[in-house]
Amino acid sequence: MSDVQKFINTCTTMLNENINEQECDLLSSAFQLRKLAVDEVLLREGEKDDTLYIVIEGDVIVTRDAGGDEHVTLQHLKPGDIAGAMGFIDGSSHSATLSATRASHVLELHRDVLEGMIDAHPQLVYKIMKMIVRSVHKTMLQMNRQFVEMNNYIMKEHGRY
Repeated sequence: MSDVQKFINTCTTMLNENINEQECDLLSSAFQLRKLAVDEVLLREGEKDDTLYIVIEGDVIVTRDAGGDEHVTLQHLKPGDIAGAMGFIDGSSHSATLSATRASHVLELHRDVLEGMIDAHPQLVYKIMKMIVRSVHKTMLQMNRQFVEMNNYIMKEHGRY
């Protein structure tokens, strides 16, 4: 399989859509590769940026400040997972800190780059936005399941821990 075909397959998997070679070329010029060292912070809780991140290799941990010097681990992002969606869409502050637990690679897409593609490539922009919505929906479903599990645990234990 040629390198072009491998990249097209990667793009298709990432977007969960069939895309053509031209769209794949556009994506390869729109996204930037960022390499993270062990313990390098990708983004910090409370900070703002306009970048969408897609983990393509490695492991990125999602943590929140729990007060003092304590942090709570919320999730481990694996290849194919997306981060920074809300900041990318509406400029809101990040709700958690993301850092690499081992050498990792992420793809970065800046909002202004995507906005520059709207007029010339609306279908591709639509596919990217669908990818973001699917990712946010997946996160919401996971949070809902965890809430139900926690609620069931508390109710069965009559509020005792």
